[in-house]
Amino acid sequence: AEMIKDSPNLRHLGHLIEADMGLSAGLIKTANSPYFGFRSKVFSPQEALTVLGLDVASQAIAGIILRKVFATSDPRIENLLTASAQVAALSGWIAGNDKSIGVLTNLAYTFGLFRDCGIPVMLVRFPTYARALEKANSEFLLEFTRVEQDGLPEFPIDHALVGSLLVESWWLPEGIRRAIQCHHDVKVFADKSGEIPLSCKKLIAIGHLAEHLRSEVLNNRISMEWGKLGAASLDILGLEEKKLLPLYEGAAAVLDGFE
Repeated sequence: AEMIKDSPNLRHLGHLIEADMGLSAGLIKTANSPYFGFRSKVFSPQEALTVLGLDVASQAIAGIILRKVFATSDPRIENLLTASAQVAALSGWIAGNDKSIGVLTNLAYTFGLFRDCGIPVMLVRFPTYARALEKANSEFLLEFTRVEQDGLPEFPIDHALVGSLLVESWWLPEGIRRAIQCHHDVKVFADKSGEIPLSCKKLIAIGHLAEHLRSEVLNNRISMEWGKLGAASLDILGLEEKKLLPLYEGAAAVLDGFE
C-alpha cells in the first residue's frame, strides 16, 4: 500500500521491511548480488531501497514474499517459483528492451512473477491436480485451463482463476489480476469488444514470449502454449518471428546472470 502511493515514504518502507528478518535479509542479499554489480555493499534495508530504487526493490520484495507464502520442501513448487522468477526477469527485460511495446517494466515483471501463483495452491489443495497439470503442460491443442478443469471433476477450477483471486486479495493492480485470469484463453487476442484492454493483452503476450524464450534457452524446445498463442502474442507486440534472434541472445544473457 505504501509503494503504490504517489510519494512513497522510503524511510517508512525501510522500517516496515526491517520488521521482518527474512524480508530484510532477502532485500540486502539482492542489492549485494553480482547481478547489479554495485561497488559498495549495503547493510540495511534502507540502503538497499536507496541503491535499488523503488521499482526494482518492489520487484525483489514481491519475489521474496511469494517464496515465503509458498515456503515448502516440495521440489515441484520450488521449481515452479524459480521458473516464475525467471519468466518475471525476462518479462521485465522484454518491456524495458523495447519501449515501443508500451508496457512499464515493473508491471511486466510483476505479471510474470505472479502469473502462475495459483499452481502451488492447486498442488497443495488437490492431490489429483499434479496429473492434470502434467497433462496440461503437454497438451498441444486444447486450452491449458480446460485440461486442468477436466482433470478435477470433483471441483473443476483452474490456476488462472485461483491466481487472479490471490492477487486481488494481495492488492495487485486490476490490470494484472485480469491478465492472470485470462492468460491461457486462446480467444483473448481476438476480442474486439474492449472488455479486455489492450494493456492486458500486451501483458499476456509478454508473458508468453518470456516463457517461450526461457524454454528455448534452457530446454532447447518450444513450449506447448507458444504453439497455441505465439503468433497472436507477436502480433499484439508488433514483433516478427524471423526477427527474434537478438531476443534469444539477450534472454540467454538475462538467464545467465540470474541467481
